[in-house]
This record gives sequence, C-alpha cells and structure tokens, in this order.
Amino acid sequence: MLTVKNIRKTYGNLVVVDNLSFEVGDGEIFGLLGENGAGKTTTFRMIIGLLEKDKGEVLLDGEEVNYQVTDKIGFVTEERSLLTKLTVKEQALYYGALKSMEHDQILKELDKWLDRFQISQYKNKKIKELSKGNQQKVQFICAILNHPKLLILDEPFTGLDPINVKILKEVIYELKSENTSIIFSSHQMEYIEELCEKLVILVKGKTILEGYLPQIKDDYGIKKVVIKGKNIPLSKLEKIKGVGTILEKDNEFIIDVLNGEVANKIFQVVKSSEILKFEAVTPSLSDIFIEKVGGYHE
Repeated sequence: MLTVKNIRKTYGNLVVVDNLSFEVGDGEIFGLLGENGAGKTTTFRMIIGLLEKDKGEVLLDGEEVNYQVTDKIGFVTEERSLLTKLTVKEQALYYGALKSMEHDQILKELDKWLDRFQISQYKNKKIKELSKGNQQKVQFICAILNHPKLLILDEPFTGLDPINVKILKEVIYELKSENTSIIFSSHQMEYIEELCEKLVILVKGKTILEGYLPQIKDDYGIKKVVIKGKNIPLSKLEKIKGVGTILEKDNEFIIDVLNGEVANKIFQVVKSSEILKFEAVTPSLSDIFIEKVGGYHE
C-alpha cells in the first residue's frame, strides 16, 4: 500500500502541492487528476524521492520511501525518459541495473514483454530509430521489468494506436491482479473512468474532490434526461422547475436537469406519450471534472 500523508511543496511563495493526502491499496488503480500545472508531476517526484518534501510522509508498505524502496517502484513519465542513443536492449539493461536486477533476469523479462507488445524485432535497434508509439512501449516495458510494487503512469497511452492501447490496458489489469498499487494520470477522462476505482482531483496543488468514482458519480446525481418518441409535450417540459436546456439531436431530446427529482417529474409528464426511450443519465467523469475545475476559474 502507498500512503501519502499531508505532503507539501513550495517554491518561494508559490505553493505547488498543498497538504495532499491519499492512499492506494494493493491491487488498486488510483487516478490523480488536474489541469496542467495542478501539481501532479511534482507529487510524483516527491513520491519517488526525486524532490524533497517541505513536510509530510510518503510510505510504501509502511516504510518511508528511500533508495532501497525505490527499487520497488516503476514510473512512466509524460515526457519520455529514454536514452535515445542506446538500443532497446541496452536501455533495459540500464534500467534493470538501477532496480538491482540481475543481468539474465533483465533479459528474460525484456524478451517476454517485447514479445507481448509485438516489438521483438526492435531489441537491438536504437531508441531514436523507433516510432513514438514504439518508444512509449519500450518506456512502459522498462518501468515494469522489476514487477514493481508501485507503478506510476503519467499519460501512458500517448502515441499508442487502439490495438496497443488494448494490450497496455490488459497488462495494467494483470499488474493489478498481482497486487501492484497503480497511480494513473491522464487528461483522457475515458481512460480514468474505465480503469480507476478511486481518484483525487487537484487544483493548484489542493484537493477539490476525492473518493471512489461510483460514489462521486452518485453524489453528483442525474444531470440529463434523454427522450425519444412521438408527441413529446416540450412546452410542458419547459415549464418544469429545474429543467434547463432542451437540445434535439438524432431524433432524441437531451434535457439538462437539476437532479433526479426533476427527471421523475419529466417522466410523469411524458409517460402517456409514445415513448421509445427514456434514460436518466449520470454524468461522465469529464462532465464532473469540467464543472469542478472550471468553477475555480470563474
């Protein structure tokens, strides 16, 4: 388990991370979200010990993170951290050695993962000769050679086509099944929504929303109703208190509502019409993120 307790980082008068706390359990995928400049990268660097904290603790299985503990951590950075003049094999040997792995063990793991990602033919190619997508796969492979106890993924799907995104997701779930604690950060909310069980959203280094994703969505409530049918009494719907914009798209009416109670009132009005579809829609994570984060700019 990763435990982050009240960590803080400042540069002069600028507070980059402000008393941030969270836990990532064994086999749990945790989302750390925020706009550019929200403090995510600084948080990652404090977790792995690259940056010194002003205050707070970072514990992995109850042990303060130090150079011995970092052998148990894998990190895929948003900006690729590959040595482009090395071959894929040389890069893996270098990273593996930094994680205290034996030479033969590194090569065994490398061959396994190169085959899994269908890039075995590039083993002796220089990194700079690979496409951006294949470089991303090599970076991911290097991060998991040591079967990390904690894996940090910062925009891991960058440059990957749908087939390789699918492979990467499968591997992430396999690592989860091996009880790896995973922190995942991405601006592509559909990946966060699919993969993460729990999350924190940061604005200017401070937590503005946290918790388990299903509960967050339940607490946020129903915000739209979608209706398809004939003889829909729009004039009556517009008069219901709590009904917002009504948009017609692809023969459906998409209605913004204040909450689930308003959705029920809409149903009572339209139930006698020829209804082909009536759906009360919970918000997407993207909707929640935009509302929560956007509110801090108003």
